Amino acid sequence: MEKIRLATWIDAPVELCFLLSLSIDLHVASASKKAVNGMLKGLVDEGQTVTFQRAYLGLPRHTNRIEALRPYSYFRDVMVSGPFKHFHHDHHFAAMDDGTRIRDEIHFSTSWGPLGRILARRRLAAFLIERSAVIKRVAESNEWRDYLESEMEDGPVAAPIKSDSEAGRKNSVRRTSRQIVVPRPPHA
Repeated sequence: MEKIRLATWIDAPVELCFLLSLSIDLHVASASKKAVNGMLKGLVDEGQTVTFQRAYLGLPRHTNRIEALRPYSYFRDVMVSGPFKHFHHDHHFAAMDDGTRIRDEIHFSTSWGPLGRILARRRLAAFLIERSAVIKRVAESNEWRDYLESEMEDGPVAAPIKSDSEAGRKNSVRRTSRQIVVPRPPHA
């Protein structure tokens, strides 16, 4: 079993980074893939699946399921069908004094021999670096609104928080279906 690890520091609240990582829309916009089955847009939740296909040449397809989800700290997606013998991606989030640390771990195995394993490792590492850079860029700017604002405002039971007791998060929005609180970045 191969393992790839990447840590990224982002100058944004952990809640925002977590939700951006669950956004199918952001994933599709940042990769040369499209969602073709299961959840096609919005935020993917525990137990839900999404099938991605490369936007060019149409191959290969892979279907992932969110196997575990602990809001703001962790989620795992597992390939249920696709090109790898085994694939799971652990996403860890930690609130730091000055932002958020995201730690990604991908565990995979292939049946393509040593050269295929090396090529898969390179491609997956490049994907992780690119994905993390996109999440960082979006979270540290107002671009996050393109992916989450409609989720917060038009989503199920979205309501502004009226209380000042939410640790200074006066401009936050709570989705009561999953009790997700999304603070506005300090520079928004």
